[in-house]
Amino acid sequence: MKRRDFLRTTAVGAAGISLLGVPFAAEAAQTINLTILHTNDQHSRIEPFPDDGRKYGGMGGMAKRATLIEQIRKEEPNVLLLDSGDIWQGTPYFNFFGGELEFKLMSQMKYDAATLGNHDLDNGLRGLEKMLPFADFPFVTANYDFSNTILKNRFEPYKVFEKQGVRIGVFGLGIELDGLVAKNNFEQTVYLDPVAVAKEMVQELRVNQKCNLVVCLSHLGYKYEDEKIDDVKLAQQVQGIDLILGAHTHTFLDQPTAILHDSGHETLINQVGWSGIFLGRIDFSFNRKSKKRTDVRTALVPVNTPVTTS
Repeated sequence: MKRRDFLRTTAVGAAGISLLGVPFAAEAAQTINLTILHTNDQHSRIEPFPDDGRKYGGMGGMAKRATLIEQIRKEEPNVLLLDSGDIWQGTPYFNFFGGELEFKLMSQMKYDAATLGNHDLDNGLRGLEKMLPFADFPFVTANYDFSNTILKNRFEPYKVFEKQGVRIGVFGLGIELDGLVAKNNFEQTVYLDPVAVAKEMVQELRVNQKCNLVVCLSHLGYKYEDEKIDDVKLAQQVQGIDLILGAHTHTFLDQPTAILHDSGHETLINQVGWSGIFLGRIDFSFNRKSKKRTDVRTALVPVNTPVTTS
């Protein structure tokens, strides 16, 4: 999909968000709209950045994000809220509370699913296990095999959501831990080839689970110059993924990157930087009868300090 085919709306705070969700009346009768909101690399950023003249000063903060999400949910009938990992590490909140606060606040925001980033293992497998009861949302991870660890059977490779008959399959992929995470923090966790696993997930979700949309929560990283697998290579090598929501490289994308396959299928890749500065938004439209995708619109929504007027 060419860049001009996207409608990109950058809204300040909540302003302008509702414009994305108002199709013409005739189209509304024939379409089902799905809004996917996403974050990545939150890094324990509970509060906004100090508004002291620095870049991104005053931006971010979970309270403001929660307000945005609440407003969008009031305007849109079908919303999924997803995260691509590295929820932890980066502020004293993690050092003092070990991830409890982050999971509790995400639960209050009603996240639908997340995947694991490398920093989510910074307190080891036992540290993660201790915090899981505070997460009222599932973690999906398909290429980490925890069978020989205390986290055996604690995660599923994917989850299927259904919105007005549209089935959305969401699976997770993580980066190789060896050399990135201390061995005693991931212990006997086995890393599986993400390309091979992704192909299996596409087969499972499209064929067996009859999904109309396949989403990958990826903590592989956007793009590398070497042979290391990344989101771009994944999209090029695996057909059938509709959307890759990335993380790890803290990449700010104004709009999704589109990979076109010979079959005509397109894979979109998106990532929204880090620390909750932006909330990613992607709106899909589906034909009400066939459940085939008909349109996609995107927005990069800044999580800003509300503007006050005297």
